[in-house]
This record gives sequence, C-alpha cells and structure tokens, in this order.
Amino acid sequence: QVQLVESGGGLVQAGGSLRLSCAASGGTFSRYSMCWFRPAPGKERQFVSAINWSGSSTDYADSVKGRFTISRDNAKNTVYLQMNSLKPEDTAVYYCAVRNYNTDRKTTSYNYWGQGTQVTVSS
Repeated sequence: QVQLVESGGGLVQAGGSLRLSCAASGGTFSRYSMCWFRPAPGKERQFVSAINWSGSSTDYADSVKGRFTISRDNAKNTVYLQMNSLKPEDTAVYYCAVRNYNTDRKTTSYNYWGQGTQVTVSS
C-alpha cells in the first residue's frame, strides 16, 4: 500500500511562486511514475504534470508549460512541482498520484492518491 502526502500549498499573490512536495511511502518509489492533478472549476481532476520513474521524461499540460517544473528525488521518495508565475486560475487543490508504468494523463490510470494541498493565488 503506497501512501502519498502532499505539502507546500498556500496563499500567494499572482506572479509569485510555490513549490509543492509529495512524499511517498510503502512502495518502491523509484519504480513509479508520478503525476500532479488539479480539478478545474466544476470539473473532475485534470492533468497538470507527470514524470517517469527515472526523471528522464516529463509532461506538462499546455496551461502550465513554461511556468511549472516537475522533478523527483528518488533518494528521498519525493516528487516536486515548482510553480512560478502563478495565476489566479491556478487556484485549486493539487493532488499527486502514482502508477507503476509509464506516465499517463488519465486519472483512471493512477493507483494511489494523496489527500491534496490547497494552492490559492490572489489577484
């Protein structure tokens, strides 16, 4: 059973930065692809960014490309999401998720989820 704990959310002004962390336990972290999702207003969780097991492959939603950077530290069993140039529309609860295979943008492809961390961007 894999457990994921997100942290690093908070309140920030537009244009500011935050770094989210997702710490994993209970599994072989270095084998997992990791992903960040967030719900759009009135919608299901949507893909934000993903990284493969080695960190050699990353993927970003168009809405965050060039502003967000995903990375991982397998020695610390942690994945990070550096968020720069934040916009009010980035406001959401951010969830990390894990799967055993290659990265994927579908929520249904991920086996384990964290509880989420709130990010609020004021205008």
